[in-house]
Amino acid sequence: LPVCCFHRSNTEETLAWSDSVDTLLANKDGLAAFRKFLKSEFSEENVEFWLACEDFKKTKSSTKIAAKAQKIYADFIEADAPKEINIDFHTRNHISQNISEPTLSCFDDAQRLIYSLMAKDSFPRFLRSKEYKELAKKQDNRNDKRWLPFL
Repeated sequence: LPVCCFHRSNTEETLAWSDSVDTLLANKDGLAAFRKFLKSEFSEENVEFWLACEDFKKTKSSTKIAAKAQKIYADFIEADAPKEINIDFHTRNHISQNISEPTLSCFDDAQRLIYSLMAKDSFPRFLRSKEYKELAKKQDNRNDKRWLPFL
């Protein structure tokens, strides 16, 4: 098979974002569009927290683990944090008690909650949004022109 058959077109990729929030978050353009949408809803802290946790879990150095954990805690978890995420008291309290000796999994519960919130709430709204529909349409138009250069 020719190589082209293994690659999705831009339209297929844009439409594939609707498959799952994972597909969306794994795609650079999809993530950018989703962030822009969340910003318009004043809830971009959710995806920012999720991304910070993904980055945090890849940290190798123990000194960096402590520093990154403190930054995530200060930015997203503690009361009145600049980008405070909406998590329950129990989860927040558990993180607060363990932040002095953080592990790579110390934010897992909070990250799961935020992921679930995005998947069940923000993501379906994003797929119904004008932004997503316009993006899908724009990709569609681009592909039409690419395949029909005489138009």
